[in-house]
Amino acid sequence: MTDAVLVRDATEADLPIIRDIYNHAVEHTTAIWNETLVDLDNRVEWFKARKARGFPVIVAEKDGKVAGYASYGDWRAFDGYRHTVEHSVYVDRDCRGAGIGELLMRALIERAAGANIHVMIAGIEAENAASIKLHEKLGFRVAGTFSEVGTKFGRWLDLTCMELRVTK
Repeated sequence: MTDAVLVRDATEADLPIIRDIYNHAVEHTTAIWNETLVDLDNRVEWFKARKARGFPVIVAEKDGKVAGYASYGDWRAFDGYRHTVEHSVYVDRDCRGAGIGELLMRALIERAAGANIHVMIAGIEAENAASIKLHEKLGFRVAGTFSEVGTKFGRWLDLTCMELRVTK
């Protein structure tokens, strides 16, 4: 299925579906530890802020429809961390399990290498075995797990942190 998928830079025209993918994750998953749905203005500001910092926002397009998106941004907002980023990758609920997330991640890692990023950080809800497995497949290693540092859907969540050294 993924051989007909185009990975490209996102445009403002993609933001309504990016918003929808994000909001679905907010409402139904622990992939995003946010409980507030966002509107289109929010995604426009997010997009502009990423672009202003030189950070990529990419989408996977299948049959003319955005099937997922990925981006990275500052991991911590201090000068000493300027070569480290934290990334996000989200796939439309109807396209999961088809390799879209892996395609987006591989493209994002390439972008990071081209931008002289040294380390990529992933913060993953500890029970999200599929995301942890994908990251391991791509060379990420578990750096540690924080216990009960977040809450959603009335329960405490653990955060597994993974890292990938992009440049040597």
